[in-house]
Amino acid sequence: MSTTTPVSTAPPASTGREQVPLLLARVLFALAWAAVVALVAPGIGWGAAILLALYPLGDVVLVVLDARRSGSTARAGLAVNAALSAVAAVALAAAATQDVPSVLRVWGVWAVVAGLGQLVVALSRRLVRRGQWPLVASGGLSCAVGVAFVVMAAGPAPALTPLAGYALAGAVFALVGLVRMRSSSTAA
Repeated sequence: MSTTTPVSTAPPASTGREQVPLLLARVLFALAWAAVVALVAPGIGWGAAILLALYPLGDVVLVVLDARRSGSTARAGLAVNAALSAVAAVALAAAATQDVPSVLRVWGVWAVVAGLGQLVVALSRRLVRRGQWPLVASGGLSCAVGVAFVVMAAGPAPALTPLAGYALAGAVFALVGLVRMRSSSTAA
């Protein structure tokens, strides 16, 4: 940093273009994971533990990469999100060796907490980047679906295939964000 550059208290302007590769990676990863879960329809055991832990571990990687590219206002929320996803991966692997309701409860709690984290990040980024509504909507939906997973765990026939729908919805929201960024960068 040059000593002649004035220090500004205002956050730097951002178009969000640095997010494009991360959003594309998120879309592709979520689609592939959802397809495997839907096709394999995992039950309980070590194979399911590995498969179920992969989704939050993928989230950890993408969130860490996002944090490296983000401003300091979003970094704290992203760090918390990465830590929670790492804990979720371990908890899901453990739950997958127990029973389906345990997995749904762990996933549900993680979805609620991660959704709240998305809301915090979106609200912190709104000052430097427009178009955060897909992240806000995704965070809110994650909270609602997380509660639904916990309720499903107590239902008559809990199953893990709805987790593929959760990942698919995440891919759709990431794709919407990607399209919005692409269209706003071509309009600028």
